[in-house]
Amino acid sequence: MDDIHQADRELVHAVLANRPGAFERLVREYQGLCWHIVQRMVRNPEDARELCQDTFLRVHQSLHQYRGESALKSWIGRVAWTIALRHLQRKRIPLLDNTDDGDGSLLENIGDGFDLETACADEETMRHLHQAIEALPPLQRTILTLYYLEETTIPDIARITGLASGTIKSHLFRSRLRLRGALETRTGVAA
Repeated sequence: MDDIHQADRELVHAVLANRPGAFERLVREYQGLCWHIVQRMVRNPEDARELCQDTFLRVHQSLHQYRGESALKSWIGRVAWTIALRHLQRKRIPLLDNTDDGDGSLLENIGDGFDLETACADEETMRHLHQAIEALPPLQRTILTLYYLEETTIPDIARITGLASGTIKSHLFRSRLRLRGALETRTGVAA
């Protein structure tokens, strides 16, 4: 972990010192994370591109505030999250849909025995899975993406979103239940 923080500090120092190519390297390294967060929240590709640009503009303007207390990935993720969240608020798009009870204490354990990878072994099932993920509310879609695609830890997701770890685990659990239900309905196979 210390090596990661050291690499983060070196990259930040290089960007702040205006070293050639340093900011471009930062963007290259974290553009996938930014895209995953923003695109999963807003879903509109044009808005997502603009919001990702806004994120890196904000990162560039605020990088002097980064203190190295958390991974740079978490700090940049938090900036992307905040920008996407403000966009949703301006557009009056809810983070959760009305079918979600919002009870963060529902289940603390995310290990429900559902193996996403095995359930998606074939192409058609993968297509159904992607449709089911897109049907999730923005908050659950984003948390699921951070956890599974970006392989972000729950504590880091908490730093990015400002949500409690238990709430994140609950959203992951509920998301997987919804995905399992959608896959079982569309494929007729118990997942």
